Amino acid sequence: MADLLTGDQFGAIFHTARRSAFRLETRDRYNVPSEQERIRRFLAGAPDEDYLLGAHEWGDMTRTAAAEGRPFRRVRVVTVPLGDYSRYALWSAQGNLRAGEEIRYLDRDQADALGLPVRPPHDAWLLDDERVAVLRFDDDDRLLGAELLGDAATVEQHERWRDIAWKASVSRDEFLRSL
Repeated sequence: MADLLTGDQFGAIFHTARRSAFRLETRDRYNVPSEQERIRRFLAGAPDEDYLLGAHEWGDMTRTAAAEGRPFRRVRVVTVPLGDYSRYALWSAQGNLRAGEEIRYLDRDQADALGLPVRPPHDAWLLDDERVAVLRFDDDDRLLGAELLGDAATVEQHERWRDIAWKASVSRDEFLRSL
């Protein structure tokens, strides 16, 4: 495996996006230590409503990017019925949306039928249609880092996947109505 961007080095790539950032998010679970307490509270019926205000680094960054005309978009591919993490992510997306991020949803079976890389899951950020940060995870769904690629074939493949996923996906509200 190539050298992976981690920590601040990985976070810095989002600040370099000059025109756009798009994520194809295909895992049913993400093991993020900093989110464990919020997830626990959500599952216990006492969600952290303050988190939805977007007063955190990611919310601040996407809010600024949206105001500057640099959209952050993602399509979340989900398995229905939703598991605990997906239910939490659907709830917490409200904060991301308020901060200017655009998030859409696509059923895993439909994504698979469209030829999207969902079995096994493939997560990546397409930045400015020039670079792809392929996210690498361990067997317990913890992010190891991102492999930054810029070759034309990889970028073009991710552009195709983005276009297919965006066209087939629906807004959070529409997805909620379909459940």
